[in-house]
Parts: sequence; structure tokens; C-alpha cells
Amino acid sequence: MRISARADYAVRAALQLAYAPGGGPLKAEAIADAQDIPHKFLEGILGDMRRGGLVLSQRGGNGGYRLAKAAEEISIADVIRVVDGPLVSVRGVRPPELSYTGPAESLLPLWVALRANVRQILDGVSLADVASAALPRRVSALTEDPASWTNP
Repeated sequence: MRISARADYAVRAALQLAYAPGGGPLKAEAIADAQDIPHKFLEGILGDMRRGGLVLSQRGGNGGYRLAKAAEEISIADVIRVVDGPLVSVRGVRPPELSYTGPAESLLPLWVALRANVRQILDGVSLADVASAALPRRVSALTEDPASWTNP
């Protein structure tokens, strides 16, 4: 699985908003500076997040962006889906829409299992969990294996 720069930036921006004193609002420029995200790129991402119902925008001198819901109610998966679409796809197609034949037939359940595991992790972690450095135990346990940190 590959996390795009767009998804990474979106999650980091959402975390910055979750961490904002009093819930924001924060200006896009402040978020971009704090997270070292290109400002123009971030504006597009924030627009997608606004259209997706994750952030609210407010114009004016005291304007900016704020989360549309409590950080506990927004999962990391919610953010990624808004900016990148489905969490797991094969050639841009969701696994249940695929079919294989012959020796490749068992690929479909493999892709579905992969999707289920990715969803279980990313849907099960909220912005609040990450912002408070309190990942759910089932997630942090996966990082305890030294092999998790190395590339094969």
C-alpha cells in the first residue's frame, strides 16, 4: 500500500487542526508552515476536505479552517478517503468488483483481506488518538516487532 503525498499532507493538516487551541480556526498558511506543506497544494487539499465535510472554513481576518466534527469522530481513514478515494484498490478498482480465473482466482480474497486489515487500522484510529500520541493498543502493538520498521 502506498500513502500519497496528498493523503499524508491531508492527515497532517487535520492533525494540526485537531491540535489547535480552542479548535481553531487556523489559517492555511499557518498550517502549511507548521507542517512544512506547500501552501498552494494545501489550499487544494483543504478545499477537498471542506467539500468532504471534514473541515469548515471561515472568511475574514479571524478566519481560517477548523474541524467540522470533534477530532475523536474523524478517523484517519475518513481523511484519506476524502482526498484520495478508496483506501485499497487494484488498478483503480475496488476488490469486490474484480474477478480472476485459474491460478489467480485466490487473489481476490487476498485483496479483500488486505482491504479489511487496512480499513480496520485506519478506521480504528482517530485524529484525537494520533494528536494525543495515544494510538489504540492493537495498532501500537504492530510497531513493536522490529521487522515492522525495516524494508525487506
